[in-house]
Amino acid sequence: MDIPALSMALAQNSIKNDFGVAMLAKSLDNLEETGASMVSAMNSMPSPSLDPNVGQNIDISI
Repeated sequence: MDIPALSMALAQNSIKNDFGVAMLAKSLDNLEETGASMVSAMNSMPSPSLDPNVGQNIDISI
């Protein structure tokens, strides 16, 4: 059994795992920021028209 090679393989596996977790954490942070900006954009939109019938019909002539 090659102990040094096994030790190197385990260390590389641990580094890859740590890197994957760090990338996932960064991705989740980015998604959280995007969601927060979408919510703030939706909250800053103007309120609907006071007349609920405005924009319900479109007159088209061909």
